[in-house]
Amino acid sequence: MAVTDSVANMLTIIRNALKVRKETVDIPASKLNEKILGIFKQHGFIEDVRLLKDNKQGVLKIYLKYENKKSVIVGLSRVSKSGLRVYVANDEIPRVLSGMGTAVLSTSKGIIDDKEARKLKTGGEVLCYIW
Repeated sequence: MAVTDSVANMLTIIRNALKVRKETVDIPASKLNEKILGIFKQHGFIEDVRLLKDNKQGVLKIYLKYENKKSVIVGLSRVSKSGLRVYVANDEIPRVLSGMGTAVLSTSKGIIDDKEARKLKTGGEVLCYIW
């Protein structure tokens, strides 16, 4: 079965793994997913992410982060979908939970978080929220 939305698939796999308190989870590798997970790691939502090579596209191994037996990630949400793309200008970049969460955007400068987009004064497509 072909996956049409790899970002939504990744977020669903992470969400399901958090519900059963898994330490690691594997997802099919893609450059977009790798950059989004890099932002998650930078903001402290996951411990680590590693690219495992195989004879196909590869696998991203995500090490989930827990504090006091509770997940650091409270929620994940896919914003821009294949049926409805969500674009924002540089002055309309959303704040997730008044700055407690992070919005991931696809811009002309690459895949960046909301704080970096405000600093660079660039808008783009809102991919997902994490808090």
